[in-house]
Amino acid sequence: MSSGKSMLVSEMVGEFIEPNPHLRVEAFDGSAFGPEDADLVVKVTSPNAIYQLLMHPNEIGAVRAYVLGDFDIKGIDYADPYPELRKLLSLAPYVKKPTPAAVAKVAAAILSHGLRRPPVPQTEGPSKFARIKSGLLPHTEKADSETVSYHYDQSNEFYADFLGPSMTYTCAVFDNENMSLEDAQANKLRLILDKLGLKPGERLLDIGCGWGSMVITAARRGIKALGVTLSKEQAAYAQEWIRREGLEDLAEVRVQDYRDVPEHDFDGICSIGMMEHVGVKNYQSYFEEMFRLLKPMGRLLNHQITISHDRPDGKPGTDEFLDRYIFPDGDLGAPGFIESCIHDAGFNVVHQENLRQHYALTLHHWNHNLSEHWDDAVKQVGFERAKVWGLYMAACSLNFEIDGIQIHQFLAVRPDRVGHPDGKWYPLRQWWKA
Repeated sequence: MSSGKSMLVSEMVGEFIEPNPHLRVEAFDGSAFGPEDADLVVKVTSPNAIYQLLMHPNEIGAVRAYVLGDFDIKGIDYADPYPELRKLLSLAPYVKKPTPAAVAKVAAAILSHGLRRPPVPQTEGPSKFARIKSGLLPHTEKADSETVSYHYDQSNEFYADFLGPSMTYTCAVFDNENMSLEDAQANKLRLILDKLGLKPGERLLDIGCGWGSMVITAARRGIKALGVTLSKEQAAYAQEWIRREGLEDLAEVRVQDYRDVPEHDFDGICSIGMMEHVGVKNYQSYFEEMFRLLKPMGRLLNHQITISHDRPDGKPGTDEFLDRYIFPDGDLGAPGFIESCIHDAGFNVVHQENLRQHYALTLHHWNHNLSEHWDDAVKQVGFERAKVWGLYMAACSLNFEIDGIQIHQFLAVRPDRVGHPDGKWYPLRQWWKA
């Protein structure tokens, strides 16, 4: 791309970004854009980077080029690219709105070499349209089983590389920024059980129980805990953990869809990091199902990632990168819409809190852990997938910090209008320690 109608890569960059002291782009054609002492040095190593962005002038094109190494960033830690993402975000004021003439000029220069279809990373999954075409309708039991398996049934050892000994894949709760991840995860589990207020001998259902940390923690308190997950890998890990702890009489984990749980009259239900898989259009029926499974005066603790701003009619927030690489069919609702769904299912919403900053801290710990165990992570899932996960977690931590996404805990109670017509279904004031 350096002769004839072609433009140098540096010239292409100049059509879209104002010269600034923070960015330098060095290209395979020998050209460069920006000062040598720039904070951020991007190396375009292959023409495929240009074709990726031409084919998909959005995050998918950029992610494909990054994952395949068509561009690289000087000094980047693939396990924790957060510093580089922060620097890229700071370049926003220098991004130009390209004129139609500039776009046409760049496109003509690229196409003068012919249209080339660049490769797709092996780790990229099918698009939503392709999944539907194959018969996987979003959020049916069959589709949920396959998409959950895609995300979780990779390698328990890989997840241990960044989650640490707690094997808790949800937002921790920090008393301060110096608190360890393990202590913060234990703090989160303690907080949820304290909010639910369950006593020894009472029954808890954990929907989307992961590797079993909540089930184990509840059983240690003498609570009879049932966890359900669609991941065989998670269930096997949790069942072995229960056996090691000698908690078989109190704890159980099954591979089962929450819609198929035969028991009911639970004293408490928790749903921790599960709703991202449910689908916004199914929120109402999801909460109605939990209402049915709880006994009167039973409590629900729902803990989920949310979008920061309401959208018309509760339309979900979606992300093509996450859909193709991390969470197929995942979408997010706004906190106001979620609370309305809980209320309309029949619950009294007692308490709600936003843990946005806590999730950013959690993700920073996970990225750090992944960096510490990078060689094993690559051994477990391959270089491409490990690189994708480093990017995913770093991008999420940044998104929490800039308030693009949030995470909320909702505590709700099923009323007992028959047994307790006086309406005294929960204490007058907060009964748990924050």
